[in-house]
Amino acid sequence: MAFELFNLAGKRALVTGSSQGIGLAIARGLAGHGASVVLNGRERNKLEAAAASLTAGGHTVSVAGFDVTVAEDVREGVATIERTVGAIDILVNNAGMQFRTSLEDFPAEKWEQLLRTNVSSAFYVGQAVAKHMIPRGRGKIINIASVQSELARPGIAPYTATKGAIKNLTRGMCADWAKHGLQINAIAPGYFKT
Repeated sequence: MAFELFNLAGKRALVTGSSQGIGLAIARGLAGHGASVVLNGRERNKLEAAAASLTAGGHTVSVAGFDVTVAEDVREGVATIERTVGAIDILVNNAGMQFRTSLEDFPAEKWEQLLRTNVSSAFYVGQAVAKHMIPRGRGKIINIASVQSELARPGIAPYTATKGAIKNLTRGMCADWAKHGLQINAIAPGYFKT
């Protein structure tokens, strides 16, 4: 019964940061329930290997190698998917990174990289995909937050800040896009083995 409720046959899902780790596990789960998946990442060889592993399992997979931290690349990448692969029904904003060091020694360039990777990417990809979903009157966006959206641990204050931002960006997306038929949620995983 549970699998029937989660039947994604005929749906297409774009998962950012899906060449490995949580993103690949999410893509595998969506494909296992019938969705065709579009894997995204910056490293072509990792994307191709991930796609091959899913294809070997009988799943429908496409690859979209663009940098989610660059707004123009995102707009072009999403437009290409919509034009050549098909409509994106589900977006999982998963791309993210971590850097650990004491807050007083945290390098400014790593702060900027965390903001681009963990927050700006979700804004850029969410906005680009929503512009296609809104005219259709439907779509689902899932932002990957973290248990760190609600608490803090030593050595990762900037990461915690970015995941708190994802929590509130999700709320803002709901406030603006629910009226167009879009459903936006965040999930906040802790540590798990992929």
